[in-house]
Amino acid sequence: MKHLRLGRSGLKVSRICLGTMTFGAGADDQVSFQLMDRFLELGGTFLDTADQYSMGVSEEVVGRWIRARGVRDQVVLATKVFTQMGPGANDGGLSRIHIQRAVEDSLRRLQTDVIDLYQIHRWDFTAPPEETLEALNDLVRQGKVRYIGCSNLKAWHLSAYLQLAREQHRSRFISLQPIYNVLNRGIENEVLELCAREGLGVIVYNPLAGGVLTGKYGKGITDGRLTLPGYEWLRQVYESPEGKERIEKVEKLRPIAADLDASLAQLALAWALKNPNVSTVITGASRAEQVTDNMKALDIVPKLDDTALEAIEAVLDNKPAPPRSWRPTP
Repeated sequence: MKHLRLGRSGLKVSRICLGTMTFGAGADDQVSFQLMDRFLELGGTFLDTADQYSMGVSEEVVGRWIRARGVRDQVVLATKVFTQMGPGANDGGLSRIHIQRAVEDSLRRLQTDVIDLYQIHRWDFTAPPEETLEALNDLVRQGKVRYIGCSNLKAWHLSAYLQLAREQHRSRFISLQPIYNVLNRGIENEVLELCAREGLGVIVYNPLAGGVLTGKYGKGITDGRLTLPGYEWLRQVYESPEGKERIEKVEKLRPIAADLDASLAQLALAWALKNPNVSTVITGASRAEQVTDNMKALDIVPKLDDTALEAIEAVLDNKPAPPRSWRPTP
């Protein structure tokens, strides 16, 4: 397994990260333990969860596994904060009061005394970013959190936090976790460039587009992640005329994958990993065999030469147009 520094920080993470969104929902303890066991056996060290996943149950499953296996020092543990976790007015968001409560709850569920990477899950329009950053900075100083990161931020949101960190000499984000895959390339114009310039690592989630890039939905959406509760919005995306057209295009990627001796899933993961600004990709799985197959994507990355990339582009034809430069009217 290959490891690299996450952005300009000293933290090293595996290039494949195991996502735990389904733990406690689609995957019980037995299955979840099997997935994490296989991931660790293959050299994976980076685990990503969130208090939101199954309303804390995912963190509890990860915590039970870490305690049962005695592997806390062998993994980099990441979780997130933002979601409304209770009925109270202060049971969600990025206020100081919620962040302080949420981190204690996550530490308890994860059965650890420190979180390696604590990430805000999204922008909060109701909490001042100064308050959020100060609260996160305090957690680092208290030793409850080692590094801080963010997820789902627009470029200007991220810029605001980074500027505040500079001005106020606070701990700064070391990473951003955005959605990114060969069908959804919206971050290529501004976000990736900003992360590269500011030295943030990029932790990609949804690299398989909810399973679409595995080819499993070529004959229609009848099972898999898109049928689970909470994914209705994504299912609607791929059942729309534009979504069906995307699924048809994915089928045309099979010959390219075959030429590289790869599955469609491995091709999609390798494509994301090929981007020099992407640090690691988060992959989910429902069986241990899928963990093994996903890891093999690392062997496909060197094979993705310009010819293969151009062939993929020719099929999908979805490279984002560069932003228009503003010029004053003559």
